[in-house]
Amino acid sequence: MDVAESPDLQAQLAAAVHALNHASHPSARLAANQWLLGLQRSPQAWALAASLLACADHPAPSADLLFFAAQMLRRKIQSPDYPLPNNAAQLLDALLVAARRFCLAPPRLLTQICLALAALALRAEGGVDGLFARMPHLPDPALLELLTVLPEEVAQDESGDTGVDSVTRCRFTRELLTHAPAVLEFLLAQSEKPAAADGVPLHERNHRLLRCLLSWVRAGCFSGAPASALAAHPLLTFAFNSLQAFFSFEVAIEVMTELVSQYQELPQAFLSKMPYIREVLLLPALANRSEKIIAGLTSLMCEVGQAAPGLVAEGSNEALSLSDALLRCIAFSSEDWEIAESTLQFWCSLAHCILGIDEQTSKRSATQELFLPVFSSLLDALLFRAQIIDIDEHCTGRVSSIPDGLVQFRLNLEELLVDICLLLGAPAYINKLLSSGWGLASQSIPWKEVEVRMYALSMVADTILQDGSPFDFSVVMHFVNILSSRTPAELNGCQFLVYKSFGDVIGSYSKWLSSSKSNIKPLLLFCASGISKSISSNSCSVALRKLCEDASSFIHEPPILEILFWISEGMGEGNLRIEDEEEIISAITHALCSILDKELRKTSLARLLCSSYSAVEKIVVTTCYRCTDPWPIPATILHGHHRRDQQPFR
Repeated sequence: MDVAESPDLQAQLAAAVHALNHASHPSARLAANQWLLGLQRSPQAWALAASLLACADHPAPSADLLFFAAQMLRRKIQSPDYPLPNNAAQLLDALLVAARRFCLAPPRLLTQICLALAALALRAEGGVDGLFARMPHLPDPALLELLTVLPEEVAQDESGDTGVDSVTRCRFTRELLTHAPAVLEFLLAQSEKPAAADGVPLHERNHRLLRCLLSWVRAGCFSGAPASALAAHPLLTFAFNSLQAFFSFEVAIEVMTELVSQYQELPQAFLSKMPYIREVLLLPALANRSEKIIAGLTSLMCEVGQAAPGLVAEGSNEALSLSDALLRCIAFSSEDWEIAESTLQFWCSLAHCILGIDEQTSKRSATQELFLPVFSSLLDALLFRAQIIDIDEHCTGRVSSIPDGLVQFRLNLEELLVDICLLLGAPAYINKLLSSGWGLASQSIPWKEVEVRMYALSMVADTILQDGSPFDFSVVMHFVNILSSRTPAELNGCQFLVYKSFGDVIGSYSKWLSSSKSNIKPLLLFCASGISKSISSNSCSVALRKLCEDASSFIHEPPILEILFWISEGMGEGNLRIEDEEEIISAITHALCSILDKELRKTSLARLLCSSYSAVEKIVVTTCYRCTDPWPIPATILHGHHRRDQQPFR
């Protein structure tokens, strides 16, 4: 680029950057953006951006202009469309000068300069070693930022089309890790510096150190380190102690979680710290409702438990402390279910570990007995968090829906509920769900508790049916009788969620429920009530069909058929989904097919069909009389060969 035209081009660049960031009219910003894109594609951009960052004029270029220059260099280096200039070493030196100069500038500018250096080191021959050879000349803030972004460059490069192949990325990582011991020594020295030794506030410096440590941990800086040395490493102690500082808490959690997930030797070391984590960090956070702290500690504890479920299953004091802490995290009530949901995989891992022990051994018996109270409390906590809060509230005129977060939480609970049922045993699981001392008066029933317990009962139906243990359905039938006796006017939208869960239970256990003839009438009446609302129509129509299939020996008796006919006659009054209508028709068809007397079957079928005659008649009449010359309507269409005065029921 001609030196004489450089000032003019710099002035044009400054004006375009200012317009892009501050112009009030969209057309001016669009024009500035187009001009800047064209400049970025030009060969002059290399020298122009480097000269701006190295400029020693006073006053210095604006912060926006410097940031754009650094960003433009980074993008050109990273893009496969722009080959690196022949003087890549000079570009490296220019960027290092800029890093020294702007080490105390706004963080985003220093970060862009360091990202450009990292991108250059990845792509230039001998870039890593050349960069590390020049690093001692950098001030500590600039060095720390550069060391932070260097390992991240590989991950960022993999996410886009930057023209760097896997061989180059692997070489870059290997070269980086040869410098890992020196980097760790630097980080340790920085962590031991007294407060404000370099003018940076202690909390901010510690946060930067942990960010840098996290980058190198992800790159594998401790690979090959002996287990004992790794567990006792001073930087690990530094990260653990940083949990007590709110400003650095989140990144400290990330560091330790990453270490635990990578190195199998560490869970034992972290497990020994669980009593301290529970007493000193978690309990105060729960008392203060500090969700950020609770979520972070939950993540770390789950990672420790999932990395070594066998250690937890040994039942040491530390393991029980971990279990108790996570139970408290599940029970913590917040606006969403993320904290509780994040623990589910740990509990499944622990349950599978216990269930995987040979049943015939004393170890299985002792371990299961030790953890029975834990999983019993876990069930209580899960039921509490899975409740639909507004079921007992008045919400006339609308049908409530479950929040999306709770829907997802419930979907993810199924595997864990099955595991809990297997560990507690089917009888104990059922007893825990159905023996809550609810009042007999319907006005005093906590429906949200009833609903969530029916949900938990339906989720493990296959396990309970396979177990085959006796099941007293009297509690279920007690609520069925209460619900089936209510009229739609007595129900609000929220309580139809209760019908949905009971419908799922009835459908899941229909074979057992239908074994008692006295249960059938209230069960059918319940299904009829639940079908009338969209939120419960599917579960109740499926339950109706299963009851008719499983009670074939007496489903055709006249009192029961009357209820089925009543349900069929009401189908046209609601807006049922086609799949729900199919379930109802299938249910009634099963009932009619079980009638042995041919004449009675024929009469019953006619009665079933007659409810549709009026609807067909209305359609035909409306269609025909819209014509200018209406056709005569045959009596066979209007009456279907069946006289109205002979209809058996209307």
